[in-house]
Amino acid sequence: MAAGDQGSEAGAVREAHRFDEGRLAEYLKGAVPGFAGPLTVTQFKGGQSNPTFLLATPARRYVLRKKPPGKLLASAHQIEREYKVIEALAKTDVPVAEAVLLCEDPEVIGTAFYVMGHVDGRVLRDPQLPGMTRDERAAIYDSMNDVMARMHKVDVNAVGLGDFGKPGNYFDRQIGRWSKQYEAAKTDDVAPMDALMAWLPANIPPGDQVTIAHGDYRLENTICHPTQPRILAVLDWELATLGHPLADVAYNCMPYHIADPTMGNLMNVDFAATGIPTEAEYLAAYCQRTGRDGIPSWEFYLAFAMFRLASIAQGVYKRGLDGNASSEKAIMYGAVARFLAELACGTLAKAGVKL
Repeated sequence: MAAGDQGSEAGAVREAHRFDEGRLAEYLKGAVPGFAGPLTVTQFKGGQSNPTFLLATPARRYVLRKKPPGKLLASAHQIEREYKVIEALAKTDVPVAEAVLLCEDPEVIGTAFYVMGHVDGRVLRDPQLPGMTRDERAAIYDSMNDVMARMHKVDVNAVGLGDFGKPGNYFDRQIGRWSKQYEAAKTDDVAPMDALMAWLPANIPPGDQVTIAHGDYRLENTICHPTQPRILAVLDWELATLGHPLADVAYNCMPYHIADPTMGNLMNVDFAATGIPTEAEYLAAYCQRTGRDGIPSWEFYLAFAMFRLASIAQGVYKRGLDGNASSEKAIMYGAVARFLAELACGTLAKAGVKL
């Protein structure tokens, strides 16, 4: 959502997100080496949470992400954390965009923001990868799997991210956090969400690991090389923290379980013909790369991923009702939270869990 070959997807800045572009240009001239105008600002269509803009100058293009206007939920929209993690990961083999500048002074454009380098490439939004060859699809999924494994093998202390979150008890803390976020944005009673908020904290699998957890790791949040089937950068680190790697893995596997009309899915795909791995094959590749002997209690991780996504969707919907969401489509998310909660409960039921 933040960068890539998206010129055709960047348009006029929406009224609610306008800022003083001249003041921004003057600030960047003094803060970014080599920056020179004139500056043209357009806004990407994507970005349900943090509004994202393309900054074009005669010499170079950049991407700016900022907090949305209005009253914000606690612990949400922390663009400062996004900047910190991409700056730290530049020292590793995890591909990220260049961290250019963080500005925490709201006087410049009205909110805190950061600027990163624009990465030329493809943002692949349909997980079925239409129009590609079998080998290209297989290679892209293998690259996505490989990058996720690399991310989970980063020594967080060595790159200065030892304080990026509280180590340990990730699922307990996350379930509590997203339960509170959901309650803060609640608009209707949703019984499946209540059931999940009761069952999940009481059924966390044993064993704990601490790695970087991206929080929104999926194909659409990466930039693929313009012509080669490999990932050049991972985007959208807003939800990143120190956490359990299997939270990322389960979320990354959501297309195998959810038929999303806007984001696409991998349900009813002919895997052998398309070259896209089955979920079992994808998980086996990840386990091999990370030295893991399988993933017991997989249904818990899937249910958690769906629950967390339901809470996020409810927050987007509430911002839409309040008129300060970063996308006009936010109002459509009202039914999404209920759907995801029902799906999570159904996933547990298929595994023999009684709620």
